[in-house]
Amino acid sequence: MRGIGKSFPGVRALNGVTFDLRAGEVHALVGENGAGKSTLMKILAGAQPADTGEILIDGQAAHIDSPRAAENLGVGMIYQEFNLVPALNAIDNIVLGSEPGRGPFIDESAARARAAAAFAELGITIPLNVETSRLSVAQQQTIEIAKVLSRRARIIVMDEPTAALTDREIDALFAIIQTLKSKGAGIIYISHRLEELPRIADRITVLRDGQAIETRAIAEFPPDEIVRAMVGRRLESHFPDLPPVPSGAPVMLSVRGLLNPPMVNGVSFEVRRGEIVGLAGLVGAGRTEIVRAIAGADIPKSGEISVDGKPLHARGPADGITAGIALITEDRKAQGLVLGLSIRENITLAHLSQFVNRDLLVNRAKEDREANRFIEELRIRTPGPEQLAQNLSGGNQQKVVLAKWLLGDARVFLFDEPTRGIDIGAKAEIYNLMVKLAENGAAIVMVSSELPEVLGMSHRILVIKDGTIAREFSREQASPDAVIAAATGAAA
Repeated sequence: MRGIGKSFPGVRALNGVTFDLRAGEVHALVGENGAGKSTLMKILAGAQPADTGEILIDGQAAHIDSPRAAENLGVGMIYQEFNLVPALNAIDNIVLGSEPGRGPFIDESAARARAAAAFAELGITIPLNVETSRLSVAQQQTIEIAKVLSRRARIIVMDEPTAALTDREIDALFAIIQTLKSKGAGIIYISHRLEELPRIADRITVLRDGQAIETRAIAEFPPDEIVRAMVGRRLESHFPDLPPVPSGAPVMLSVRGLLNPPMVNGVSFEVRRGEIVGLAGLVGAGRTEIVRAIAGADIPKSGEISVDGKPLHARGPADGITAGIALITEDRKAQGLVLGLSIRENITLAHLSQFVNRDLLVNRAKEDREANRFIEELRIRTPGPEQLAQNLSGGNQQKVVLAKWLLGDARVFLFDEPTRGIDIGAKAEIYNLMVKLAENGAAIVMVSSELPEVLGMSHRILVIKDGTIAREFSREQASPDAVIAAATGAAA
């Protein structure tokens, strides 16, 4: 890719970017959210046209004006935000657009065999006949990977492929990548998990503000220099110091006997003012289902929930919001935002009553003031509050979700994978925000699949297994080995 340029209204996304990929290598592409990584790869995949520049494949100029054209040239894209049809099952999603035929009909047995072979290559088993919308985020991610692998692409773009995978699934993915390399495929690997790059990457290119800053062999690019190239400054890599929980701090959130089978099976715990409690566990252990039941997004079969001593009998999310609960969902696009609305509208949507005047009309000027305040405070990269949420990068979309809940009077914050798919600079900002919330007396429950994040950002850790609390650790007691042992059932 030579001299690639791309602009959107008010935003210069790419400015003369040059990037190359060799056969049989993994070339990592890193940068902060909004640096241009996804835009560059969408151009390669035919999802967006470039304004300037050219693409060459095997030394020949390539005209890529559609995803089909890219696929015909051997380009396969695994998007960070899933490109699946929710109503279709895994088999239908994998063969969609290239269905095997038997006369005028789809060959169902051949389609199943192709899907099964792709999952066998990944070493992962998921239900093939279940609607994709009913599967977990991790299972949906594996469908995306299997879909590309089944088409034997030579140039494979992986945009945050491990964000929702367990360590075991990551190991299986990396083994597949090594196999693909040995067969001559080139892989462009986008990840915010810098610690995994030495395991898998051969070279690394850093993008910043739409420009390619530097390319080096991974062995010649220390992590601190990668971070400095990404953000243009030094950034402390450790987690911020957590404020101590005041002695005798009152209980802000109480959960007793929470039951919502099959994923929530008798959960009881408390969170005090100023305390951050981490929920650790394997994907599918029931962590997300627990916080959704607390917030009223799912209605539990039984159990008692109270906020600041007041019982909560939620019949839906509105009751949770009224009680002072904020749920920052795992899937920001499907559950946290209305993508077709502006930043302003998304920020004020959950608390619109604050902006309605006596004539029952929305006070647009007041909305603008609040939206602009959060754009500045959270450093949301946008030309203004009227930009549509769907046109923001993943990290900036997450900041809009956070702004929506900061606008209200929430006292309990339920963070479900708050830094999934977010760059290292934005992670630091979110960690500091969580610390500030705790200092101001909020109670925080954090679900995270990143063990260092759970260990570094929690006063206490609850390990969830099979929908119940398998073990509780204080910050001093917790260690990676002990948490993993409890999550897998290996603990005594």
